[in-house]
Amino acid sequence: MTESQKHFLQLAIELAQNGMEAGHGGPFGCVIVKDGKIIGKGSNSVLKNNDPTAHAEVVAIRDACKNLQHFQLEGCEVYTSCEPCPMCLGAIFWARPSKVFYACTKEDAADAGFDDDFIYEEIKIDPTQRKIPMLNGMRKESQKVFELWKKKEDKKVY
Repeated sequence: MTESQKHFLQLAIELAQNGMEAGHGGPFGCVIVKDGKIIGKGSNSVLKNNDPTAHAEVVAIRDACKNLQHFQLEGCEVYTSCEPCPMCLGAIFWARPSKVFYACTKEDAADAGFDDDFIYEEIKIDPTQRKIPMLNGMRKESQKVFELWKKKEDKKVY
């Protein structure tokens, strides 16, 4: 890692500590950088916002996209204090940054009581057999909306 990259990762770690100490949520922080400048940042705000999706990476992605006025992070780098959980990993892939740097590993998070491995395991299981069963219904009715989407001439693909 370059000194600049270490600097941004250190800022993510500081956000993690500050957010945790302020009681906003767990010890997670994230900084998003484009062309050497911070365009988004966030710390875990699950408790502050009563929002289970307010993980540091998601908060930072929302901030960066708002500041860029775009729904993707092409050409950006994500610096996060911990290896992303499955939800954040999905959000990162949807946002399409060029690179992710992380400090702690998912094993470190599990050791601190944040064990997300069960989610990775649940993804492999048939939806009806998951701990939260997922039941399929009204597929044909819903497929009609997808058909409309396919035919939509002014859609913006993302």
